Amino acid sequence: MSRILAKLFHFFVPDTTPVSHTEKLISAVGGFLGILLIFVISYLSLGPWGAPWIVASMGASAVLLFAVPHGQLSQPWALIGGHVLSAAIGVTVFRFIPDAFLAAALAVGLAIAAMYYLRCVHPPGGATALAAVLGGPDVHALGYSYVLVPVLANAVVILLAAIAVNYPFRWRR
Repeated sequence: MSRILAKLFHFFVPDTTPVSHTEKLISAVGGFLGILLIFVISYLSLGPWGAPWIVASMGASAVLLFAVPHGQLSQPWALIGGHVLSAAIGVTVFRFIPDAFLAAALAVGLAIAAMYYLRCVHPPGGATALAAVLGGPDVHALGYSYVLVPVLANAVVILLAAIAVNYPFRWRR
């Protein structure tokens, strides 16, 4: 029985590269600082009700940028291109598709396709497209300015935070 449990454990919890406590702490501090800065920008541009939608997609970006800084999905073009492109697609789909369920699904599907073709796949971009459709009146009132502020502004801020946090550590550059 213990052999079966061990096999199940290894199936569901794969072996990973050991990560030092220093690395984990740097990632956590970076994520904290990046999201704190983003939340301020989102709150100022969207108010208390719209900001959580933007912070959610940027929270996923923070995990990529600070926990996996060398990953393909964590690179600057993936971050900026993925969010900006997905935001523009989300706003466009919201404007032309009145059914929220269809619009949400179409926005995410089109964002994935566009990110692939433009080589800027960044999974949190799907949440950014979704927020453009489901984000409520505060987000909808922004129209295409949603693409610039808060999305582009937030992506640039978290990118700068990632550079500032990761650069001092040679192995994280």
